[in-house]
Amino acid sequence: MLKQYLSQKLQQKLSPQQIQLMKLLQVPTLELEQRIKQEMEENPALEEGEDHEEEEMLTEEQTIDESEEESESSNEEFDLSDYFQDDDTPDYKLSAKNQGADDDDFEMPLSVGSTFQEAMRTQLSLRDVDERTELLGEHLIGNLDEDGYLRRGLDQIVNDLAFTANVMTDEAELKGVLREVQTLDPPGVAARDLRECLLLQLNRLSNAVDVLTAKEIVDKHFDAFTKKHYERIMERLEIDEDALRDAIDVIVRLNPKPGNTGRDSSRTAQTIVPDFAITVVDGQLELSLNGRNAPELRVSRQYRDMIKEYQRNKKDKKSKDALLFIKQKLDSAKWFIDAIKQRQNTLLITMEAIMEHQREFFLTGDETKMKPMILKDIAEKVEMDISTVSRVANSKYVQTDHGTYLLKFFFSESLTTDSGEEVSTREVKKILEEAIIAENKQNPYTDDELTKLLREKGYNIARRTVAKYREQLQMPVARLRKEL
Repeated sequence: MLKQYLSQKLQQKLSPQQIQLMKLLQVPTLELEQRIKQEMEENPALEEGEDHEEEEMLTEEQTIDESEEESESSNEEFDLSDYFQDDDTPDYKLSAKNQGADDDDFEMPLSVGSTFQEAMRTQLSLRDVDERTELLGEHLIGNLDEDGYLRRGLDQIVNDLAFTANVMTDEAELKGVLREVQTLDPPGVAARDLRECLLLQLNRLSNAVDVLTAKEIVDKHFDAFTKKHYERIMERLEIDEDALRDAIDVIVRLNPKPGNTGRDSSRTAQTIVPDFAITVVDGQLELSLNGRNAPELRVSRQYRDMIKEYQRNKKDKKSKDALLFIKQKLDSAKWFIDAIKQRQNTLLITMEAIMEHQREFFLTGDETKMKPMILKDIAEKVEMDISTVSRVANSKYVQTDHGTYLLKFFFSESLTTDSGEEVSTREVKKILEEAIIAENKQNPYTDDELTKLLREKGYNIARRTVAKYREQLQMPVARLRKEL
């Protein structure tokens, strides 16, 4: 049975202005500039430049009254017809919108220039080969991965050719074509594993003694070489340590990923624009916000004058629609300017709290002086939500006298020492890294020895935690750190 009843409840909702601020908070400086340009293109009531006038338009809330009729007045410098459709076709029939209003719109950049496979096919077409070899070779090139390796089995490629291209062949013929493809540049391309890739590159070098020794190591003792069993290699090849070292120098200069050669050279370098700058002046820290985060924006004076003009002329419904449009653009411009100012204020307050918490590090640049700090610590200091602090720290950089750092670099968990003092895990990682760098590379520290070393310094830490920190530092196990 249906029935009606009254109820009261509290419900928290984000206003459009709050949503806009949250989105602006998480973008770095470069993206903010693009966002401002986009807003100025979409909203003609928003202009660049300092506003010297008082915000008089905000007090005119009474301008829109649905019970009143408003008139239309002409404006020689501004034509409202640019913003209204005169045709009879509704907008919804000419556009498609498959995402919500709050969803970010990301565009996929288009790649330019020739791809790795296209460059390989061009080389093959210039070779003196028959038409069938070129056809099979192009199919092999199409199966290369981004590293330049052929990791698909030849038997699978034989089946692909039969079913998709109606080309009958066998593994023996494909092996011959593969050898032709492997002669193309860059050296080592179309190899089926790392060992074959290194051998293909070594075969193009001179027949010097160190190169011949390197070929022997890669060809017949590759497993021992990857595990750094150097004594076993010297014993089997009957060479001394100097000869092995020369051969290893040849091998380490080879390219293990030949397919990435062209892609790396054409890759656009990423530019980092610091959002903050911290300098030390007379022993005191000074914080400044990048000026590109604080652009001068204002509401268009022309739009303000237009809305006054429409207020004085109240006649038909068309003028009312025009007035609604202008009011909407003015409100949107004011909301955006307020969001930018609030963003600046939030960034500065949060960064000041981080600077004070990590004062010793910013003064000295010593990572061992960093204090444990999590998002909750800063959120409590600035009296904001943790999600707000997280958005501020997202993709933001700070320039200091000791380098440029990502804000997330300063956040770390705590670890208790034997004396009961809480220290940052960043400090432990720095000490661990320095110990590994200073170790004897002929006899590197094992994880157990590193654990013992840290405990002697007062850091009560488990061996598995040491292994985790070592992996986070991207340092291999002791066996793979061994050098001659």
